[in-house]
Amino acid sequence: MDKIAIAKAIEGTLEQRGCFLVEVSLNAYNDIEIIIEKADGAVDWDDCAAVDRTVHEAFNQDDEDYSLTVSSAGLDRPFKVLPQYLKALGTLVEVKFRDGKKKVAKLEAAGEDSITIDDEAFPMAEVFSVKPHIDFK
Repeated sequence: MDKIAIAKAIEGTLEQRGCFLVEVSLNAYNDIEIIIEKADGAVDWDDCAAVDRTVHEAFNQDDEDYSLTVSSAGLDRPFKVLPQYLKALGTLVEVKFRDGKKKVAKLEAAGEDSITIDDEAFPMAEVFSVKPHIDFK
C-alpha cells in the first residue's frame, strides 16, 4: 500500500461527492491521513465517511495493519493544491513570502506558476504559503 494506490482507490468516491484530494500522508507505522476539500461548499461528515469506507473496501485492514484518518483541509492549513487556490478566488488570504514578509489581500488569480493579489502577480517560487485569512472581528 502506498500513497499513489490510496489516491487512485478514492478517486471515484471523491468525484462522486464533489470533492478533491489535497493530500495523502503515510508514515512508517502505516498511519494514513487523507485530507480532502469540497469544490463547492464545505466537507461534511458524510464525505469523510464515504472516503473511509472506500479505503477500507480497497485495503484489508487486517492484512495491511493501518490506521486511517480522513478530514477536511481546515481553515488554518496552507493551500497545497491548485483547486484550493481556485476555490479561494475573490476571498482574503494570508500570504507568507520566502523573504519573511506577510500580506493579507484578496486572491485575484491563481495558476500553477503564480498568484495575483492587489493587482500584482507573484511567482510561486517567491511564495512560502497561502492560507485563508481568518478575521476574528
